[in-house]
Amino acid sequence: MNPATTSIIYLTLFSGTMITLISSHWLLMWIGLEMNMFAMIPILMNNKNPRSTEAATKYFLIQATASMIMMMAIIMTTISTGQWTMVQPQDKMISLALMVSLMMKLGLAPFHFWVPEVTQGVSLPSGMILLTWQKIAPMSIMFQISTMIDQTLILLSAILSVLMGGWGGLNQTQLRKIMAYSSIAHMGWMAAILIYNPPVMILNLIIYIIMTLTVFALLMMNTNTTTLSLSLTWNLAPTITLIMLTTLLSLGGLPPLTGFMPKWMIITELMKNNSIILPTFLSMTALLNLYFYLRLAYSTSLTLFPSTNNMKMKWQLQNKKKMIMLPVLTTLSTLLLPLTPLISIL
Repeated sequence: MNPATTSIIYLTLFSGTMITLISSHWLLMWIGLEMNMFAMIPILMNNKNPRSTEAATKYFLIQATASMIMMMAIIMTTISTGQWTMVQPQDKMISLALMVSLMMKLGLAPFHFWVPEVTQGVSLPSGMILLTWQKIAPMSIMFQISTMIDQTLILLSAILSVLMGGWGGLNQTQLRKIMAYSSIAHMGWMAAILIYNPPVMILNLIIYIIMTLTVFALLMMNTNTTTLSLSLTWNLAPTITLIMLTTLLSLGGLPPLTGFMPKWMIITELMKNNSIILPTFLSMTALLNLYFYLRLAYSTSLTLFPSTNNMKMKWQLQNKKKMIMLPVLTTLSTLLLPLTPLISIL
């Protein structure tokens, strides 16, 4: 794409999210989501191959279906209440339709099947945008309607998401699919706390985005897409192996890294609301995610695989890809845990 086209597409993507974030009018929110979706399709097709076209088509079909269900719920709400602002819908079917549409957009279970397929079919930068920026607008709507959400539905979806995110990533060798299943599991944690303490959900979303951006930046440094290519990182960029190890452990939620903070706060908040079984279940299923993070860390940092090239000192060659924000992202994704008391007070 030429620079002018790229600028327009990314401006539309940014504007769509911002319109959704600052609106309390249902129609404007829907328009913001539509702008977001239509700007995302050319970004997904940036590679111009059949696989990316297929991924973009899947993404469009799912998002368009979710948008139509959402519009139906909005129109029914407007008919029953007589206004376009956010109010508690009297009919439970309206609330159910709205939640289903948002779950489809976010990739929450049982509507999660499109996320790994679409992420695997696109390039690493496109996958990064799909798993980070595209979560902001639907999550902002869920934050605003948190008081209207059916508790049983959202908790069931949260449990399924954490399970599916853990089980789905166990036997994967493709890094983009692993990150997609990681996203599904993290969305489950956010959904679990949404009805009890929405600000903690926002904190979890911010930290998840920071950690995911860090991992994708590390993968883009050497264009790693499989665990096999990741195992040769020590020969290309030795420093990246240590950063990848700590970031993956943080993504898994191990103390004393940043990723432990949202899990700790979510478990604490659930226990304050007399929920014991749910946080126990979430903690146990988090071990599934931790397993495939550790598998990646083992392949990257804890073993020295035989190199496929003859040049053992390849790390001395200058990497032409400059990741300016990588030091900042690495620091944020690993060293924020001491700020937990300050954040919990706020």
